[in-house]
Amino acid sequence: MIRSLGVISILVLAACGGGRSGPGEPSVARFAATTGPIASACMGSGRKGVNRATCGCVQMAADQTLTGADQRRGASFFGDPERAHAVRLSDTPQDDAFWERWTEFGRAAEQLCR
Repeated sequence: MIRSLGVISILVLAACGGGRSGPGEPSVARFAATTGPIASACMGSGRKGVNRATCGCVQMAADQTLTGADQRRGASFFGDPERAHAVRLSDTPQDDAFWERWTEFGRAAEQLCR
């Protein structure tokens, strides 16, 4: 169960991983200078294939879909997947609303960084 809940964090990284783009598509490399809590957590995650362009792309998606507070909260998931698990299973309206926004962020990162 924990593994499946950590998937969103991993999905976000994997979605932005390749950095390849076709004609007329944006290159992930253009996001290399983008910084923020998600990019910092991404760079510090130690996952294979992580680089500034990938993490910058993920941060750009976060900037488009999450508040600063949501970004700081979500950044903690990169180092502690148990936190994501707890939020996902929580029954509070605040956690449910956050999880919806976090899931939308994952979708946005997948679209933006593909």
